[in-house]
Amino acid sequence: MAKNVFLCHNSEDKPEVEKIRTELLQREIDAWLDKYDFEPFRLWQDQLEEIIGQIEAAAIFVGSSDVGPWANIEMREFLVEFVERKLRMGLVILPSCKYTLSELKTQTPRFLRSFHWVDFRQQDPDPMKQLIWGITGIKPESQPSQPVVQTQQPQISSLPQKIWLLSDFSSEKGIDDLGSEKGVDYTRLRDLLKAGNWKDADYETYLVMLKAVAREEGDWIRTEELLKFPCTDLRTIDKLWIKHSNGQFGFSVQKQIYLSVGGIADGRYYKETWEKFGDKVGWRMSEEWITYDKVIFSTFTKKGHLPSECGLVVGEDNGMEALLLRLVNCNI
Repeated sequence: MAKNVFLCHNSEDKPEVEKIRTELLQREIDAWLDKYDFEPFRLWQDQLEEIIGQIEAAAIFVGSSDVGPWANIEMREFLVEFVERKLRMGLVILPSCKYTLSELKTQTPRFLRSFHWVDFRQQDPDPMKQLIWGITGIKPESQPSQPVVQTQQPQISSLPQKIWLLSDFSSEKGIDDLGSEKGVDYTRLRDLLKAGNWKDADYETYLVMLKAVAREEGDWIRTEELLKFPCTDLRTIDKLWIKHSNGQFGFSVQKQIYLSVGGIADGRYYKETWEKFGDKVGWRMSEEWITYDKVIFSTFTKKGHLPSECGLVVGEDNGMEALLLRLVNCNI
């Protein structure tokens, strides 16, 4: 089978590119990626020479690395050949990229500057749809960026007749534990996460956490309330995020990242460590804390990027330290 697109990238950005490749495959867009498509024990240059006639498009990725794939002399030669063959080509900005578009253009080789950019740091227009359009030349049909969640339950009479066993409702069958010490209903949060509706799930996380401390929408959770937040509820929220993001998001994921950069989860604010954490999860860009409108509601972002502090503005010294301490005390 001919490959639709060659994914050209710096090796440092491979994890992000792999996620995009997976999404492309799910949408029946075949893609060349060296890790999966090049034969072991052979030079990649020789193999690319062999398959170059099968390539219909080339996506050139720019991410957290300071240089693009064109820094490799041999890869640069292939890119020039792609241009000469008039392949469909474009540059793709990964979520981890720290440069502005104008800065990127000055760093990009002149022969690539005229090509279109797809920016995965922005959600409108949908970057994945833009990428597919660029690869195939066919504009994806307009559809909601996130599926609509249906929470209405079927009538009992419409259910197939079956003798239900206790084992049918076990976690091994995929049933989520929605336990709460405060009577909070986590059904909507589960459904939003299951549907991949990350933005609404982020705000729903804020709402259910308010309910768990007996507050209403528009209010905020105080530090002393975070320090006493019900462990069962915190564990339920965390497990839902982890399960439905395949380990990409969740409070405990954020805790592990915080500890990995030298953080101490004692409820205190450590500026340098907190900034390292912010850089690691994508809450800081170009040494500045991002605002809520810059949060990326997609799995094509840094690990631990969500939940975005209960749907509130991301910034320094904001109570997250208390939440991290509570996670430790609850053994989460």
